[in-house]
Amino acid sequence: MVFEEKTIDSERIYEGKILNLRKDKVHVVGDKTSYREIVEHNGGVTIAAITDEGCMVMVRQFRKAAEKVVLEAPAGKIDGEEAPLTAAIRELKEETGYTAGRIEHLTSFYSSIGYSDEKLHLYLATDLLPGETCFDPSEAIDIYEYPLAELKKMVLNGEIEDAKTIAAILIACEKIEVK
Repeated sequence: MVFEEKTIDSERIYEGKILNLRKDKVHVVGDKTSYREIVEHNGGVTIAAITDEGCMVMVRQFRKAAEKVVLEAPAGKIDGEEAPLTAAIRELKEETGYTAGRIEHLTSFYSSIGYSDEKLHLYLATDLLPGETCFDPSEAIDIYEYPLAELKKMVLNGEIEDAKTIAAILIACEKIEVK
């Protein structure tokens, strides 16, 4: 039987530009209380941008949390009250220079549901038109294009470690029927 925890008290511990952290006192199974630390995040988007040649546009950048350069699908946070689709269109253009003639919502999912409320929205972008990038001032991004079949092999071999990118690749492969 599923037990729904009820919040007894909530305290904001940290408030930042990208995320907030709160500590909730909750009622748990066995008539006891416990604490949950929750990262509050406005959400984000991930884009599986597929060229006419069947390649997926990828970005490579240094990620401080992992302390290394990571290969990822283009992605970014939702700004304020921005709609996820608007954020996806904006992030694709900013990070890759591409605009999509067609963009389709594939799914939405929580990035790490055990401690964060961040919800990511995955889009498939096709009929791509090249253009100029518009990186944020603090971004240093390299852009690559990989055949989807190669990316799928990289996922299965453990070469791609970013969860949103793994989801984007595998779902795009299913949608486009890549073996």
